[in-house]
Amino acid sequence: MLEIGDDAPEFALPNQRGETVRRSNFEGDRLVVYFYPRAGTDGCTTEAREFEAVREEFEDRGVAVVGISDDPVDDLESFAADHDLGFDLLSDPEGEVATLYDAYGEKRMFGNTFDGVFRTTYVVGPDGTIEATYEDVSPAGHAEAVLEELDERRAGQAAPER
Repeated sequence: MLEIGDDAPEFALPNQRGETVRRSNFEGDRLVVYFYPRAGTDGCTTEAREFEAVREEFEDRGVAVVGISDDPVDDLESFAADHDLGFDLLSDPEGEVATLYDAYGEKRMFGNTFDGVFRTTYVVGPDGTIEATYEDVSPAGHAEAVLEELDERRAGQAAPER
């Protein structure tokens, strides 16, 4: 897991519309980068819909949100349309960016072992460094928790690793 104060790795990935989105596009602003395992699954749908529910609140605070998975662009396009998602979903089919963010590796489910994306979130500060980390998050309530922590930071309280 990247740590608070680390430089956030650069990325250039296609979004659900096939447009390239770079981390450096957000220099000078805060960015929430959340990694999720698979578009359309229950947990990932919950997490995406909850980020959408508070998207305007993030935007009001000058914070952008992007979700990254190893899904192909076509799947992300359908997922975003099905749930009226107004933020970018980025396709990382080989898990290269997720690996840079320590959000990809060996997983076990139902007795099977495979490589996949770990549910992990980072807040990247205006200077491109990691400001907050969230590992093994529960999808329900996560977006609101990130928003609350951002508000606490604005009020001068330190953000812990979670």
